[in-house]
Amino acid sequence: MRIDLVTLFPQAVKALLEASVTGRAVKKGLVEIGYLNPREFAADKHKTVDDKPYGGGSGMLLMAEPFYLAVKKLKKKGSRVILLSPRGKVFNQQKAASLAALNHLILVCAHYEGIDERISCCVDEEISLGDFILTGGEPAAVCVADATIRLIPKVLNEGSLKNESFNDGLLEAPQYTRPAVWRRKKVPQVLLSGNHAEIEKWRQEQSLEVTAERRPDLLERFKRREL
Repeated sequence: MRIDLVTLFPQAVKALLEASVTGRAVKKGLVEIGYLNPREFAADKHKTVDDKPYGGGSGMLLMAEPFYLAVKKLKKKGSRVILLSPRGKVFNQQKAASLAALNHLILVCAHYEGIDERISCCVDEEISLGDFILTGGEPAAVCVADATIRLIPKVLNEGSLKNESFNDGLLEAPQYTRPAVWRRKKVPQVLLSGNHAEIEKWRQEQSLEVTAERRPDLLERFKRREL
């Protein structure tokens, strides 16, 4: 798979995506990551990519042309172009799984007050992380890329992915490691029993309990799906 990020700040996203799990995936050749700065396509010597919005308003708006040309240079048959935007559909694990099945993903990062609306002609969809505003699309793009890359086959072993939060619509059960007693807090005895059937049962029960407590909306959705 290849992921290209169209961003005014390539070094900022590169530092995050070429570390840890995603960085190892790049080194193993499981994913390619590219970065293209729209300033390369600016029309003037100052590499200007923004201007005041028509109709007035605070802040600066990114011009459509530099971003259009950047996407045009990257796009090929089968590419999926996504604009990170607060107006987009909220990203989730299921979306990450569908993106991981693609051959080529282009993530377009807006900044300032966004991009000229006419950029929509070269965008397939818009994605948001949630109901809040970031200073730019770069942090959101890193999250989308990271969540997608880790689902690419062989990036992580299947066991690591099996019981994660959201895989079955519920939050993950609590987990513990050594020591068995930490500051007078003990690891649940069932996890030390070696009885795998009982451990699995405990984890399922805990998953339901944690989801009910922290994300009742997910639990309701899970119950409706099970009917």
